[in-house]
Amino acid sequence: MQLHTLDWIIAFLSVAICFVPALFFGKRSGKSTAEFFASGRSVPWWLAGISMVATTFSSDTPNLVANFVRTQGVAGNWQWWAFTLTGVSTVFFYARLWRRSGVLTDLEFYEMRYSGKAASAVRGFRAVYLGLFFNCIIMATVNLAACKIAAILFGLERWQTLLAVGLLNVIFATYSGLWGVLVIDMIQFFIKMSAVVAAAYFAVNLPEVGGMSGLVAKLSVVKGPGGLNYLSMLPDFTNNWDLAVAVFIIPITVQWWATWYPGAEPGGGSYIAQRMLASKSEKDSLGGTLFFNVAHYVLRPWPWILVGLASLIIYPELSDIQKAFPNLDPTLLGHDIAYPAMLRFLPIGWVGLMLGGLIAANSSTILTHLNWGASYLVHDFYRRFVYPEATEKHYVRAGRCATVLLFVGSSSMVFLLSTAKDSFNLLLQVGAGTGLLYLLRWFWWRITAWCEIVAMISSFGAAIVFLILKKNGVEFGFSEQLLIGIAITTVSWIAAAFLGPRTDPAVLLKFYEKVRPFGPGWRHIKAQASAAEVEGDNIPLALTGWTMGCTMIWSALFTVGNVLYGRTTYALILGGIFAISGFIVIQVVRKLWK
Repeated sequence: MQLHTLDWIIAFLSVAICFVPALFFGKRSGKSTAEFFASGRSVPWWLAGISMVATTFSSDTPNLVANFVRTQGVAGNWQWWAFTLTGVSTVFFYARLWRRSGVLTDLEFYEMRYSGKAASAVRGFRAVYLGLFFNCIIMATVNLAACKIAAILFGLERWQTLLAVGLLNVIFATYSGLWGVLVIDMIQFFIKMSAVVAAAYFAVNLPEVGGMSGLVAKLSVVKGPGGLNYLSMLPDFTNNWDLAVAVFIIPITVQWWATWYPGAEPGGGSYIAQRMLASKSEKDSLGGTLFFNVAHYVLRPWPWILVGLASLIIYPELSDIQKAFPNLDPTLLGHDIAYPAMLRFLPIGWVGLMLGGLIAANSSTILTHLNWGASYLVHDFYRRFVYPEATEKHYVRAGRCATVLLFVGSSSMVFLLSTAKDSFNLLLQVGAGTGLLYLLRWFWWRITAWCEIVAMISSFGAAIVFLILKKNGVEFGFSEQLLIGIAITTVSWIAAAFLGPRTDPAVLLKFYEKVRPFGPGWRHIKAQASAAEVEGDNIPLALTGWTMGCTMIWSALFTVGNVLYGRTTYALILGGIFAISGFIVIQVVRKLWK
């Protein structure tokens, strides 16, 4: 694919506009770990929210959505739309609690909530497990997408792409800290959204597609495997039950609460918790998380979906992509590469904006993961267990070294992955069954550090067993693996809650008085505490906000879809539901913000 001079100029300016402002935060971020990893706890809600949205919009996200659309139709996106339930529960149940905890990282929570050597062991282990191993898988997935895009646009090898994006990301992550990441995210969000909207517009208006009316008319008569209706926003529950179970029933009933997935962790965690902890107040923590969920599930999906749908007309089969790009590395060929393959139709100038947007998408995610992972390795492992008496500047230097280590590790793992969908499934399987624990540990005193240990061992062990069975010819479907893994892990950690050692009552009392969790799970601890409950903190109000928040987001999402499809009646009905549910959410938020 040939880029013109104008494209290169626009791409360069897009990247420069994003990264140059971050240079001004290097001195500030180097003052302390609180500045480097948490921006001095002074981030306003709008910046925290935009940063969350930008981070979860990585270079692999459009590819993943295109993969879903081409193999499972629009309804395949329920595999991540179902996480709306998780995200909105974080808004109304957990955002304020995280901010009250006052911890620097979410792993510091463990030694506040639990007691004894088990609490320290969980914190140390998860610092390495999540900060290094799990984090490297996530970054490898993002960089795999960058490699596929660069292979389509420039014919680059994997190592060449990794070197190019790696140098840019590592330099800024080590220099500017979280402040730089937040500023870069803010600017990148608008560039990325402009680029993907443009990509959708030009893809839909190709002569072969014929605009939205042509796209809808052509795909209405084209059926996928098993009679799949590509345009349907809900799966077919009559003729394709297996697919409906995989992409809708399991995600909406089990997956959202039972699995741990970065950006949609039950109870909030990882870089979402990092943004909440960096917020300047409880109100900002709640407001930022609410904005993130609305933007994540309503503003962004349809431009990606439209490109995926248009690709079904331009490239009906993978062989069509291979013919269009004869020099493409066969190991990179998959349905997720359809998105970058559609970028060849962008006009001059717009290709440059898309290139700048894709670099921004990659950087916003990688920068966050480098900073987040380094915070775990330095604050929760190195500082806590290896060298606890050093100066703040020493730990900042250690954070910068950890950033380089994470880049090298994640780049090595890129060569082990093949598609975005494979990585998505791997992350879900490894975290299967742990989600319920992360939801309940704030509201049930009986959960202990041993529950966390048992849950991690069980979920990871189940994933390894399935991998060994597959190598020996015994293969389960992904849905079966997920359900079995969830059942094993959940039963194991609940048994540990009742049969294992209990948390020191003094630690539980101190935790309650600082965080003030609400609900009946702390009744006997509450009776001993001197701290009063916070006004507005109650289960019925949180449930109302959660239910109406999910209704608001899904109705808005499908209002947009029906407008695009030209289905006016459905759009009006859903728009009305959105207005009513949105009004109720505003009232709940106002009560929480008193």
